[in-house]
Amino acid sequence: MGTSSFLERLHAAARSNDSWLCVGLDPDPALVPGGVGIDAFLRGIVEATRDLVCCYKPNLAYFEALGLPGQQALRALLSDLPREIPVLVDAKRGDTPQTMRAYARAIFEDLDADAVTVNPYLGGDALEPFFVYPDRGVFVLCKTSNPSAGEIQDLVVDGGEPLFLRVARRAMTWDRHGTLGLVVGATYPADVAAVRRIAPRVPILLPGVGEQAGDLPHSVQAGVDGEGQRAIVNASRSVLYASVDADWQAAARAEADNLRLAINRARAATVPG
Repeated sequence: MGTSSFLERLHAAARSNDSWLCVGLDPDPALVPGGVGIDAFLRGIVEATRDLVCCYKPNLAYFEALGLPGQQALRALLSDLPREIPVLVDAKRGDTPQTMRAYARAIFEDLDADAVTVNPYLGGDALEPFFVYPDRGVFVLCKTSNPSAGEIQDLVVDGGEPLFLRVARRAMTWDRHGTLGLVVGATYPADVAAVRRIAPRVPILLPGVGEQAGDLPHSVQAGVDGEGQRAIVNASRSVLYASVDADWQAAARAEADNLRLAINRARAATVPG
């Protein structure tokens, strides 16, 4: 990683590639095309999409599930990723402050990630170890994209608003260096809009497009800031596993480009004139 901040690197990549698409890198051996190793598969996906994305999002769980080879694959991937594309590590860490200091060192110093996803359930002191880094992005889970997210996140708290909105408000107070990001599922466009009203300039990561059938146009339109930016649309399986045949790279590129164009059409509809 260079000396610029995550947000600066994100905007530079978005401008260069005319894209607010993030490709999630979730290697599942059961879905990788036959005869292709994990390392080669990930390199192939990156080669096919590097000019179509604003960032990459490796999900640590998929690498950890593969044991030591997975850890080696993760480090090889991070070493090989284009330096001009920022890396958002999907870790969803959430623990006591002492443990979170260790997680922050592991992700920001050892892995040298540009940004990370974190879980707010333990409160502000637990996330403080991540917010002390002035150049790294910290994406707080707010409203997740899974079907049962509302069981907890929609609970009404004092003041009559759902918990996920209270999380957004509290996260704004934890942000020490302007490094905050929020995670809101593209499966809930109205909730994306509600979060954007609370956090008008914060980047919002929109998972759930593709396999989870998120509403891309409405979520992008709800999630962009006043300049039609900072709505990061993540797609993982729909890009990675667009084909299991010999054309898997070409299929991944085609799916990524289709998503990039769809995002840009939705963004264009939000910008006057």
